[in-house]
Amino acid sequence: MRTINPWWLLWLAILSEVVGTLALKTSEGFTRWRASVLVVVGYGLAFYALAMALRSIPVGVAYAIWSGAGLALVALADWWLFGQKLDLSAVFGLALILAGIVVLQCFSKATST
Repeated sequence: MRTINPWWLLWLAILSEVVGTLALKTSEGFTRWRASVLVVVGYGLAFYALAMALRSIPVGVAYAIWSGAGLALVALADWWLFGQKLDLSAVFGLALILAGIVVLQCFSKATST
């Protein structure tokens, strides 16, 4: 049986968490059932995929990438979908987060599986 690459699982966890978080915004306090279901499914899949990725990726590295990428993607999606304002400091901070993720994934020996 072929195993799934743990990095693909980590990125699935990140994207699922972003979907869940954006659905949380649109659920209006869980009063809209479709968005509320998407919150539960998104977070459920995110935690399952993260748990599977942690079989091979060190927890500190995986969590840093998961939380950093999730934060950056939610901020960008909020700007694009909901008109959230991002000033120069916010853009610079997001760029630093993304740069840190690139360094961890591409150059760090701590991410070896």
